[in-house]
Amino acid sequence: MFKAFGPAMESGLPWGAVLGNHDQESTMTCEELMSFISLMDYSVSQTNPYAEDSSCNTTEGCQLAIIDGFGNYNIKIYGVLCSISSFLTVGIGATVDGVRTYGWIKESQLHWLREVSERLQDQRPHNDHSEINASPSLAFFHIPIPEMRQFYFQKSIGQFQEAIACSLVNSGVLRTFVSMGDVKAVFVGHDHTNDFCGNLDGIWFCYGGGFGYHGYGRIEWPRRARIISIQLVKGKNAWMGVERIKTWKRLDDDKLSMIDAQTLWNLKPFS
Repeated sequence: MFKAFGPAMESGLPWGAVLGNHDQESTMTCEELMSFISLMDYSVSQTNPYAEDSSCNTTEGCQLAIIDGFGNYNIKIYGVLCSISSFLTVGIGATVDGVRTYGWIKESQLHWLREVSERLQDQRPHNDHSEINASPSLAFFHIPIPEMRQFYFQKSIGQFQEAIACSLVNSGVLRTFVSMGDVKAVFVGHDHTNDFCGNLDGIWFCYGGGFGYHGYGRIEWPRRARIISIQLVKGKNAWMGVERIKTWKRLDDDKLSMIDAQTLWNLKPFS
């Protein structure tokens, strides 16, 4: 893990991580892994969120929320009227009707996520109807959701090179994100040679692109990393809310080539 996260720690910048479906194959449990990751230098990762309790002002003595998996947490990005990124663990897999399948996001996780979204939106002034004070959210988890198989028949940006390996169980993640209204883009991994972005019901779903050299890839297909840029509105005396969310990929080639730049979300004033 120190080799994997070493560059992030050496940068001195805050970073977060989520678990994938192979992480339970370690000598450590998923809980132990996330606990260890959360203690690494500059890590903002959490084992799980703390239960919301008005009497709990510090993490000492606070109880973790009752929620499936380990590695569910939300990060608020302050200084921009508060943007939010939510990290979810998908689980290690299960058997459904006698068939082995990948894990899926459970109802307890979706319930927690809805509560996070509602609390964040409640922080907006009640008399403020401008989208500039809304808090656009991003979500990160490893295994794609079943609806992403629609991209077999839809236009996307990037390369679609292998079958989408998702769970047989559709737990309503897309429906939940649409109902929340603040999730603008979702980022997944798992299928190493897919690096595309596609839109489902107004939400972008993007693959990271197969970054590491420890897993499978394709011959003469450079490894790549997805970059996400959040641009702010410049006010008269200070930076305001989020104006634009963009993404592109950098290739591990001689030029660190930049490809597939696109805008995922633009601020649009209410009409």
